[in-house]
Amino acid sequence: MEKNIITILGVVFLVVGVLGFFNDPLLGVFDVDTVHNIIHLLSGALALVVVGMGAEALRMYAKIFGAVYGVVGAVGFLTSGDMILGLFMSNTAGDVLHLALAVVLLYVGFGRPSHRDPIVTSM
Repeated sequence: MEKNIITILGVVFLVVGVLGFFNDPLLGVFDVDTVHNIIHLLSGALALVVVGMGAEALRMYAKIFGAVYGVVGAVGFLTSGDMILGLFMSNTAGDVLHLALAVVLLYVGFGRPSHRDPIVTSM
């Protein structure tokens, strides 16, 4: 399950990163700039790398990027204008999406057990 989620997010990050160079606002909704697109490309590439590294790497990626996207979303709501800390563009729609991504990633990183208990049946 974790592998599928991180794989899907990795591919989406890559697609969004590329589309952002040709379509701003992205999908007619999200304000992006070159730095924002590069961040998406790096997030997606790293996601696809960790998919092949095992469950612990997946969870570590999810924890780190969940925290980062959560901070980015929160800072976006707390600052005026469309620049996050003067580094890259994001609007309210982007801030909401960053918080939603944070919830999903933090769930993958912290919310699921690292191994499943075997089913024990008694007769």
